[in-house]
This record gives sequence, C-alpha cells and structure tokens, in this order.
Amino acid sequence: MFGAIMKFMRDNNVLPRISDTERQALEAGTVWIDGQIFSGNPDFVSMLKEPYNRHSEEEQAFIDGPVEELCRMIDSYDIITSRRVPEQVLDFIKQQGFMGLLIPREYGGKEFSTLAISSIMAKINAYNPTVGTFVVIPNSLGAAELLKHYGTDQQKKDYLPKLASGEYVPCFGLTELTAGSDAASIKAEGVVFKDEAGEVKIKLNFRKRYITLAPAANLISLAFQMHDPDNLLGKGEYPGITVIMLHKGTPGLHNGDHHLPIGMSFYNGPIIGEDVIASPEQIIGGPEYAGQGWRMLMEQLAGGRAVSLPAGAIGGMKYIAAATGAYSMIRHQFGIQIGLMEGIQEKLARIAGFAYMFEGARVYSCSALDAGEQPPVISALLKSSSTEYTQKAIIDGMDVFSGAGVMQGPNNILGGGYASAPVSITVEGANIMTRTLITFGQGATRCHPYALPLVKAVEDGDAGAFRNKLLGWLWHTASNFLRSKVRGLTRGFSAGSPEPGPVATYYRRLAWASSRYALLADLALYLIGGKLKARGSLGGRFADALTWQVLALSALRRYKAEGNRPEDLPLLQFSCEFALAQVQEAFEGIHANFEAPLVGWWLRGPSALFLRLNPLSRGPSDKVVRKAAASIQLMDEQYKRLTDGIAPAPEDEPGMGRLMKAFRLYTEVQPISQKIARAQKTRTLPRGLPYELADQAVAAKVISQHEAEQLKAANEAAMAAIEVDVFKPEDYFQDK
Repeated sequence: MFGAIMKFMRDNNVLPRISDTERQALEAGTVWIDGQIFSGNPDFVSMLKEPYNRHSEEEQAFIDGPVEELCRMIDSYDIITSRRVPEQVLDFIKQQGFMGLLIPREYGGKEFSTLAISSIMAKINAYNPTVGTFVVIPNSLGAAELLKHYGTDQQKKDYLPKLASGEYVPCFGLTELTAGSDAASIKAEGVVFKDEAGEVKIKLNFRKRYITLAPAANLISLAFQMHDPDNLLGKGEYPGITVIMLHKGTPGLHNGDHHLPIGMSFYNGPIIGEDVIASPEQIIGGPEYAGQGWRMLMEQLAGGRAVSLPAGAIGGMKYIAAATGAYSMIRHQFGIQIGLMEGIQEKLARIAGFAYMFEGARVYSCSALDAGEQPPVISALLKSSSTEYTQKAIIDGMDVFSGAGVMQGPNNILGGGYASAPVSITVEGANIMTRTLITFGQGATRCHPYALPLVKAVEDGDAGAFRNKLLGWLWHTASNFLRSKVRGLTRGFSAGSPEPGPVATYYRRLAWASSRYALLADLALYLIGGKLKARGSLGGRFADALTWQVLALSALRRYKAEGNRPEDLPLLQFSCEFALAQVQEAFEGIHANFEAPLVGWWLRGPSALFLRLNPLSRGPSDKVVRKAAASIQLMDEQYKRLTDGIAPAPEDEPGMGRLMKAFRLYTEVQPISQKIARAQKTRTLPRGLPYELADQAVAAKVISQHEAEQLKAANEAAMAAIEVDVFKPEDYFQDK
C-alpha cells in the first residue's frame, strides 16, 4: 500500500521536486531554532540556554581602539562628494589588520569571533558604509573565507598572509547580466584545454557586474561554469560551477571601472575577461574542487548571510535611534519638544523597538555561528528583515528630522543612509527572492521534521522509510491540530512559560503561534505541494510568520541575557507585540489565500473568522509606545546601552557631533527645567519654554544665575544642531 502511495506522490508531483543546485543548498548548513518553530511545540527552556555571547577582552579592545580611531579619521561628507576613500584611511585599515579579521592567527590574521566581526562591521558601516566595504568584503564571502575552509595548504600559505596584511585587496565575481538572484545560472565559462607545451589550462570568458571593490581589487575570486570537453581534470565534461583566483594584470582581464551606486557611493564595478588563461592550480581547493563552487558558496552563505549585511543594517538602526531620539528632544514646535507629540513618539517607538529586537537577533544568531551552527534559513530571514526594517526605520527618522533630513551637506545626519538603503536590500539575493523562495521554500523542506526525509525516501524508492516518515508526519499534523485548538482557546496558557512575570504572555503566545504555523505549513505541503514554488505570495506570508516569531524570540533571549532589566521591559513589550501583530497579519493572509478544495474553504471562512476574533496581538498599546519612545529621549544609561556599538562623533564636528553635544546639554539641564516647570504649576512663572524664562526664573529665585546660563548654553547648542547647510553659488554649482 505504501509503495503505491509513494508512486502516486512521485508521479503526481505531490511533493516539491528538488534540483541538484537546490539539493546542495538544502544540504548546506544546519537547522537551529527554526526547527523548533516548525515542530509546533518549541522547547523554550533549551532555546534560552543557547549562547548569547560577549566579546573577548582582545576583541573589545580592538572595537574601542582601532575601530573608533578609524571612524575618527573619516570625513563622511568629503567621501560622499569625492567618492574616494583617502589613502591614509586605506593604509590604516591594512596596517591595523582590518582585512584579516576572520583569518587564522597562524597566517597573520586576527581570528576574531563571528560576533566580534559583526560588531566591527556594524560600527564602521553605521559611520560610513563606503569605508565599511573595505572591511566587509575581505571578511565575508570571498577569497579569505573560501581559502580558510577549502584552500590547499599551499594556497593558504601563499594567499592568507597577504590577504590579512591588505597586500591583496579581494573581490568576489558572481553576478552577471542574466544571473542576479538566480546565481546558479551564471554564463561565465571556463574551457579546459592543453596548451602548446602540453600543460592543462583554463580559458575564461566572462562579464561580471555589481562587484563590490572590483575597481580597487588586485585578487579576484571568480565563479564560472567549467567545460572540460576532453575530461582532462577527470570530473566529466561539465563539472559545474567552479571558483578560481585571478590576479589583476592577467592578460585579458579588465577591472578598474566603476558603477555609481545610489546614495553613499562605494567602490563597485564590472569585471570583464576575454580569453583569460589560468592554471587549474588557481582553483580554490585546487583541481580536486573543480565543479564544487556552488556547494562551497551555499555552505558559506548558510551562516554568512547573518553577518555582514545584518551587521550594517542593525548598526544603522542604532545610529538612527541615537540621532532621532536626540533630535526629537532638542527641536521645539508649537511650544513643546516635538518628541512629546504622540505622532512623533509612534515613529520613535518603532525605531527604538527595532533597534532593541534586531540587535538581539544579531547577537543571538552570531553566537550560534560561533557555537558551530550554520542556519541558512535564519541567516536568510535575518538578512532580508534587517535590511528592510532599517529602511523603514530611516524613513521614520527622516519624518522626524523633516527639513533637516532633506537638506544635504556636512550637517545632514540621515540623508546619505536614506538614499543608500536600497543597496543592502538587493545584495546577497534580493529581498523579494529571499522572502518568497528561500525563507519558506527552503525552510519548509529543510526545517520541517519530516518533509526532506520523506522526499528522500520517495526519490530513493524506499517504501519502508517512506512508511515510517509518512506515519510520523501524519501524527505530527494531528498533534499540532489539537495543540493549535487548545492553545487558541486558552490564548497560549495551556503551553505554559519558562519565565514568570510580564514576559510569560509572550512565551505562551509564541507557543500558540508555533503550533498554528506548523499546522498551516503541513496543510500547504499536503495540499499545494510541488506548486508551492510558484505560489510566491503565499510562501512570502509563511516567511513573514516565521521571521517575526524568530525576531520575537531573539528579543526575549536578549532580555533574559541582559538580566531582565525593568527599564527595558517597554522595549521588549513593543518588540513582541509588534512581532506578534505581524505574525497575525501573515496568518490572516495565509487563510485568505489558501486555495485548496474543502480545507481552503474552511480556512478562508469559519477558521479565518475565529482567527480575527482571537488575534495573537493587535500591536503595541499607546502606553507602551510612549514608554518605548522615552528610552531614546534622554542621554542616560539605557540610551547608551541601546545605542552601544556606534562610534561617538566628536562634539566639535558638524552633524552628529553637534547633535550629541546639544543632547548631552539638554539632559544635564533637565533638573533645572523641572524647577521651572514646578514654578509654572504654582503660577510663579508664566507659560513658556525653560530657556525663554531663564532670566525671569532667576529674578523669581527659582534658579540661580549659573543655572540660567546652563539653560541658555543648552539652547544655543540646540539651535546650532538644528541648523542646515548653506552654500554659496560657487560651491553649490558643480559644473566646470
């Protein structure tokens, strides 16, 4: 019987078909907390025991020392206008070992943890992403990382020390005109042949584009399709995607031209090769690794997507939080600070909540990588969500800054990041593709406890294994059906919580969400099956539900790791209520668009009604919003912790420096302002802003003359901070 069922499922495309490239992607990396969510019954106790690391003393010293020194060397406006990173900045990066953060010490590298590398990238990118690329690219997918894992001993000895010192500036050539997110379809070709001396060589022809650091690189890691018509390497006629190292100046190889990326332009350009001759020994890993390029890339991206782009995005979130919270309290309109207006508070709460939640996800996931996990689904969802929500955060920030945000010049704080935000959304797989194909498409097969083993049993024709996995899967579905109903009726109370107090509700509701998610995923796999790949919108909603469960869990993990600080509770509440509201919205979308006989009717009708009447969350309350916004409206210890990891700007510098000076002085005069506020309540002083009433307050003996001078100094600093740049005609017009 089971053999007949297996044959029917195979012949009728009930289960998704898996290509060779998809299989390599599915087999890369590990399943982490995403598997707990797909189980429908997550073990929160074990999840709270997952590491949430700190930097070592050496790593922290590097972050506080050379990283901050590098940031102080950067004149962001000069780099924006000139599009050039100064030589002294590049020399400092090389001399201080920034290009060798992941390279083992035996080859001259720092061999820092993934968490430290991510923190360094976050700090530099938040300050200036153009400079940041000279740290990110050498320490992400490329020559150093691939050589570290796959290189021959000789390749490691020859290349890693020079990569660590910056003698070699690397780039990675993957994207082409017709192969962007669909990287497996690259057309770059390398034909294996014997030259006149009888030596085996590879002739390469390619046109790559969008390659970061290509204009400055002198060592190129290039992905190409290998064609070996005479099987000279013993890997067949078409071994597959291969990665080879090419040196600048090789005949036929051309790099050095620039694209012009939007916003803060960085070094990015094409690489062209016409009849470039290389040796098989230049293949990363040597000739034995011919055709292994796609597997290598998938294995490294499995965890790597969680590092560089999320680091830059989350560093940006913290920078936006630091700037926008400060600006909201030194800028006055209608006789009050704009940060006291509820419309502004709504923006600030989102910015602060995102910064808190996503920083938790960054540390949590990087700690998992350092513990040996390589979770491709978590990495993908973190990359896509962090870059997307940084863009949303900076839009909120620009709304708060208003005119000061749109006037360009040295004093503009957010404009460059606002213009550049789309860049990270497109890199390492466009977010649309990541959301609709990778997060759920890969997650449903890889993270599900039974899907991939069942597919394998069908492909292998193993009726015994098929029977065991199918029966296990059916029991899994039945169990989650019952769990989801009981947990729904009790709003998660039946699931219990590993933590008491105000956070317990979030664990309960996440357990409830997980059981519903697992059930809906099973129904989709049963009833839509092989057509799921084409149902990108439905898959995207499943991806959203998974993403926000992971992010809420990350916020809870951070709260626990940092000692359950009461002052952080509003940020946790905002994060979890916002995340659960996004999960609720995703569930409603799945129910409304589940097209399958009978079950689809039930989900779209009666079940959808109950879902709306009994939601996971309706979002953060106004009270929580006000408290979350307040977390970034005073330069206190909480503000410093929330924005920790961004480089402080000197107070005498335009832009962020002036703003931080004004915010510091504003915080220092709060006790004085409160004296005036109390006097206003007793009608000793009239209505008005504290600095406007300073002299009257002195005359009424409410404050001292020294305190009045402090108020006036704070106001002068605020006026300077909200000023924008003015250019003379000879400076404004750029024509020659």
